[in-house]
Amino acid sequence: MTIKLMATHTILTMFALLMAAHFKSISSTNLPPKDDQDLRLAMEEMQKANYFTFVMLLNMLPLDPKFLANVTFLMPNDRMLSKTVIPENAVSNFLHRHSIPSPLIFEHLLYIPTGSILPSLMPEYLMNVSNGGGRRSFVLNNVKIISPNICTIGSSIRCHGIDGVLNPESNISLHTCSNTMVLVPPPPSSVAPPPLLPPPPPSPVPFFSSPEDDFPVPAPLPADSSQHISGSSKLSLGRKVLKSMATILVPLMIGVSI
Repeated sequence: MTIKLMATHTILTMFALLMAAHFKSISSTNLPPKDDQDLRLAMEEMQKANYFTFVMLLNMLPLDPKFLANVTFLMPNDRMLSKTVIPENAVSNFLHRHSIPSPLIFEHLLYIPTGSILPSLMPEYLMNVSNGGGRRSFVLNNVKIISPNICTIGSSIRCHGIDGVLNPESNISLHTCSNTMVLVPPPPSSVAPPPLLPPPPPSPVPFFSSPEDDFPVPAPLPADSSQHISGSSKLSLGRKVLKSMATILVPLMIGVSI
């Protein structure tokens, strides 16, 4: 009897473990993928800031890999979107047009000078920058950022509120903006200064000074002066020889005459 009870208990325990593993696998399949964690956090921040219509547009589309990370959303508010007609087949283009392929807080945007060009997730749609240097004077094409830094919790998604809807057609072409395109403006803190070169080693100091240091050597004379000195020395030597010969010959000549 005891053996039967033990066997029954063992079977029930194994059955309970199998059922728990089964329910765990089912519940894990119903959870959203971890890859969209930043997007979910950003959407919660959008809702807290009353950008419900923009969140609704994001939920209308299948999960877009371009929206999962490394993106900045430019969000018109609900009042502006209520005046805008967006066909269902144009929602993707609308969201791509209002997205920058880099996570940029507003302080980073302020480092982009006027006349620069920012790309969007929509191919060949570009945004011209007009930077007045203030919190409410940063303009992209025809819209102004009025509510910066709404999405900041996630690591790779940022979003800002704008005062209108970006025009579907951009007046900027890729052929005219090759010199002003700004792909990813780096934060000023991330730009490392160039490495400093080590100073040159000091020249060795001799233990004993050379004689030339104590007694300077006179500068050499020019070639013409040397030739002049040698010529004058030859003349003086000739005169001495003639004088000595005269002193010898004169007495001899006097003696012979006597």
